[in-house]
Amino acid sequence: MQPPVRWLAGLTKALLAMLCFAAVVAQADEIELRTADLRLANEGLVLEAEFAFEFPPRLAEAVSNGVPLYFLVEFEMRRPRWYWVDERAAEKRLQLRLSYHALSRQYVVSSGPLEQQFPTLDEALGVLRRIRNWVVGERIALVSDAQYEAAVRMRLDASLLPKPLQVTALTSSEWRFESAWHRFAYRSPQIQAPVESRELKPEATGQ
Repeated sequence: MQPPVRWLAGLTKALLAMLCFAAVVAQADEIELRTADLRLANEGLVLEAEFAFEFPPRLAEAVSNGVPLYFLVEFEMRRPRWYWVDERAAEKRLQLRLSYHALSRQYVVSSGPLEQQFPTLDEALGVLRRIRNWVVGERIALVSDAQYEAAVRMRLDASLLPKPLQVTALTSSEWRFESAWHRFAYRSPQIQAPVESRELKPEATGQ
């Protein structure tokens, strides 16, 4: 006995919906966080992170043709509180620019005034994947020996593309390149309060 035609049509639609949903999920998490580590240094709370991704051919073609690409690394950290809303302990953004200089034939990764040049795109992407010594918070903002929830992600900032490409990025999955928020726990060390120094003064003696 053959299944009803309506049943087959419904099953086909369900399978297509599942495939479309799987494709959307895959596109929304094209950048993977491989490692993330927080440490407390003299300059503050420092993040070390490493991302893993395969660079899309469309983006590689664009940057090789002189289109600068801007990547945004976002970090946030909160301290859960059962008696009140979570405390926002840190929130930071790091902008990384990937470009190509046709005259020198060098790929450039820059952040603010700092830049590094590389002869190949693969070498430039190797630096883009690694975040080193990024100060994301102040020591004084941390509560001693407390549990925090940190989160980090990386994404292509389509709002900084040239205007014609911004329109294309809104409708084409080839220009959507990002990771999901990756969350991990962090426990602050015991922070000792600074000891106030007191200057010893000689006692007054009576005459």
